[in-house]
Amino acid sequence: MSDAQEAHEMNLRVETLPGLREQVAERLRMAIVTGHFKPGERLIERELCDMMGVSRTSLREALRELQADGLITLKPNKGMTVAVLTEETARSIYEVRRMLEGLAARLFAKHATSKQMQDLRASVEELAQVYDDFSAEAFIRVKGRFYDILLEGGGNKVAADMLRRIHTRASQLRVLSLSSAERAQQSIGELRAFCDALEARDEDLAWQLCLDHVENAANAALKSIAKGQMRE
Repeated sequence: MSDAQEAHEMNLRVETLPGLREQVAERLRMAIVTGHFKPGERLIERELCDMMGVSRTSLREALRELQADGLITLKPNKGMTVAVLTEETARSIYEVRRMLEGLAARLFAKHATSKQMQDLRASVEELAQVYDDFSAEAFIRVKGRFYDILLEGGGNKVAADMLRRIHTRASQLRVLSLSSAERAQQSIGELRAFCDALEARDEDLAWQLCLDHVENAANAALKSIAKGQMRE
């Protein structure tokens, strides 16, 4: 497959000018977290510009954003490469994610509207459908919707901003390869129980179920790193 064909398949080409940097950054972010660009792979500016149909100035602005997110690194004499997540880094990411999501769970149980509760439940059921016919891009999109609802319902913008950045890093661990059917079913069961606790406005139970869910995800990711597969 040629670069042009791959760009079309991954939908990397940017369509419009408004918010160009954000568009370029989002396309690259999706390509990285879905494994189109592999950990350690060198990102060549000229090739990326051709694939996305943008100038080097726009591309470099987007690359700086992804560097700040921790998705790419700048290496001497090698240029930009996709970040490689070590076991130690992954463990640190999940430790922070666990605490922030626990807080988000408490806040949602306390502040969310009935409509937000319904929307969160619907996103979990949509995620279950994605697992039945797995697509990395669909998984990222629906899981992102789940967290958007959760964080909006919690009403803490500082926590939301911090957690979204953590999720960007965690996404590399989720879909570098297809999720296992066993972990998928376990995850959906955990999220349904989590929704039950939220709808009951049980802050303590929602908090604990959230901590357990992230811990189970971390264990699956770390096991996959050890196997060289990195699945969640």
